[in-house]
Amino acid sequence: MGAAVVLLGLAAWLTCQGRFGARRARLLLAGGGAVGSGPPGRLRAVAGLRRVRGRLRAEWWAPVAGLVLGVLGSSVLPVVAGAAGVPVLRRVRRAGRARRARERRTDEVIALCGALAGEVRAGRQPGEALLRAARDSGGLGDAQAVVLAAARFGGDVPAALEAAARQPGADGLLGLAACWRVAVDRGAGLADGLDRLTAALRAERDRRADLRAQLAGARSTAAMLAGLPVLGLLIGAALGADPLHVLLHTGAGLGCLLAGAVLEALGTWWVLRIVRGAEGPT
Repeated sequence: MGAAVVLLGLAAWLTCQGRFGARRARLLLAGGGAVGSGPPGRLRAVAGLRRVRGRLRAEWWAPVAGLVLGVLGSSVLPVVAGAAGVPVLRRVRRAGRARRARERRTDEVIALCGALAGEVRAGRQPGEALLRAARDSGGLGDAQAVVLAAARFGGDVPAALEAAARQPGADGLLGLAACWRVAVDRGAGLADGLDRLTAALRAERDRRADLRAQLAGARSTAAMLAGLPVLGLLIGAALGADPLHVLLHTGAGLGCLLAGAVLEALGTWWVLRIVRGAEGPT
């Protein structure tokens, strides 16, 4: 009943928000009012809801779910478990955000190498070419100011690039530093070396993307297996067995709950460990 009430409230809120957005669009397209027209109180309420929804991270749904289960099961254990799940889910969310930032930095480094090769072929000096390529494509991250200063004033560009390569996802800058050092010290062609480096970085990125796509099935299977206990609880509740009462208010149920939680955590950790081992270092 509690879950049904939450879902009904969410559906009503989405419906009201959709109608309000459609009304604003009709007024704008028909010229019947400004974009911000509408009741001021309602506008402030919608803006407040959007701010709350933007600040409410995914991990804070764990204590909400624990509170609902605690009310339904008349126990404090789900509330404690939901509160304990907040740091775990926060760590998972931050790990995903760091992985996306690392992939984005890798793409920026590849774009930087390709743009730098084009600028060198256009007849510009390496320092000026690096300045233009970095401004157009990025890829240097927080160390961009140091690298560009070294390129502009005749500093040690390879050392600056090697320092910038310590950032997550910027390993390709080590190859750029090596190409720069060889081109400056031995007079080798910088553009040809950058072309080979760009091709190698793209091949490595494509290989990782293909491997991640192949492992998506294993991740989905692990997520499905992790959700099977919830399905079992729903089936038990539908059959009238009152599984929450059995799990939370009987000795055998508490023992089964503890053992199941431990086995669930170990199984999920083991599957994720296998998947990460298959992916290799990223």
